[in-house]
Amino acid sequence: MFVLVIFTKKWQDESLSSAFINIALIIILFSVGWSISTTVVNLIFEQKGLALHFDADTISLTLLTIVEYFFYRFYYREEDLTEVDKEK
Repeated sequence: MFVLVIFTKKWQDESLSSAFINIALIIILFSVGWSISTTVVNLIFEQKGLALHFDADTISLTLLTIVEYFFYRFYYREEDLTEVDKEK
């Protein structure tokens, strides 16, 4: 859903090539982030993780989701410019 929203928004606001570049960025960051978070989690936890359904892979995806949430909130934030900001 996130990829479709970003693709549509960038396509409407900027251009089709910008939309594809943003999709490529999201895919690359997910792939690299998952590899890094898996490495970090495997240093701390065993493969069996904390519970039956919360193994090391699930922990790494949860960690990745939290980090990506804050990154994308910062990266795709709406810049609300008021009249005061425009004067500066």
